[in-house]
Amino acid sequence: MRVLQLGKYYYPYMGGIENHLYLLCNELKAQVDLDVVVCNSEAQTRVDDVDGVRVTRCFQAAHVASTSICPTMPLEITKRRYDVIQLHFPHPMGVMSYFASLHMHRHAVVITYHSDIVKQERLLRLYRPFMNRILRRADAIVCTSPNYLEGSETLVPFREKCHVIPYGIDRSQFERTPEIDREAAAIRAKYPGRKLLLGVGRLIYYKGFDYAIRAMREVDAELLLVGSGPLRAALEQTARECGVAEKVHFVGEVHNQALAPYYFACDAYVLPSIAKSEAFAIVQLEAMACGLPVVNTAIAKSGVPFVSRDGESGLTVPHSDAPAFARALNTILKDGELARRFGDGGRARVKRDFSKEVMTERTMALYRSITH
Repeated sequence: MRVLQLGKYYYPYMGGIENHLYLLCNELKAQVDLDVVVCNSEAQTRVDDVDGVRVTRCFQAAHVASTSICPTMPLEITKRRYDVIQLHFPHPMGVMSYFASLHMHRHAVVITYHSDIVKQERLLRLYRPFMNRILRRADAIVCTSPNYLEGSETLVPFREKCHVIPYGIDRSQFERTPEIDREAAAIRAKYPGRKLLLGVGRLIYYKGFDYAIRAMREVDAELLLVGSGPLRAALEQTARECGVAEKVHFVGEVHNQALAPYYFACDAYVLPSIAKSEAFAIVQLEAMACGLPVVNTAIAKSGVPFVSRDGESGLTVPHSDAPAFARALNTILKDGELARRFGDGGRARVKRDFSKEVMTERTMALYRSITH
């Protein structure tokens, strides 16, 4: 079976969707004839072999409204014929390129609907006719959680062809080893005698890290924030204004494959996201796989509380509520038995429902069902 994965970017570019695509392709490559076509962040087209996967990165002529403009992408899609084209949405450039390519009706189309377009309303008004057209064309639409499927108004007309396939992770990356234990001990040694909290993600509005920082006024711990983004200076200012700058630490970028020591060094994971743009948060799975209890937020119609369930692998609190977030953190940090129970519950849930093997098996079954 010939399969094309059409995404925005690909490894080593870091991001939740990109990490998912990389893992999915590494699992699929042994079962299908696989190509990947994505955008390049540079003004050149390059074909790479990435761990045995052929990746074509189309040159970027411009970058408008968080969208790479890649004029050669339609040509790259047309170069070969495929049995299945899987498009990772939202991806306006990918959708437009698909419609500009040839052989449009000679293969099955799968849309992985990672999230709604939430913030870019002007772009959405222009893009909506094309978005609805590709959703009508699709043979199957993959949603990553039942919550998002039920909560997305965009998907209402297409429910009959929607399938829930949650993200999976490679649990082997998050198993303790002597080297990881040494690195975790070195991280803990930087903050002696204190409980450690961890948050990982882009420093952007919907991650809600400002509420985690405000919560630190009432929490006796240190908060490590891993990631970069446009709000770093503003978040640093918030920490100073709240009087917690000395216990909020901006770690910067850490490659996904080097994150395990941070999880094992810490006592709880924070996910204070505030908007439906946070559709799932794969980082919750990574934290749960490492046995960290999670404090997340009850974002309506998002997969966030579906991933880490309240009372099973952590606590879920209202979003945009720093005092509630602080109370949940203190509950976990002050009750070692509860923290261990949540950690064990998270590990078990990842093993049962969110492994890369389960995700790939469900994906292949979907491919077979729409090509026969």
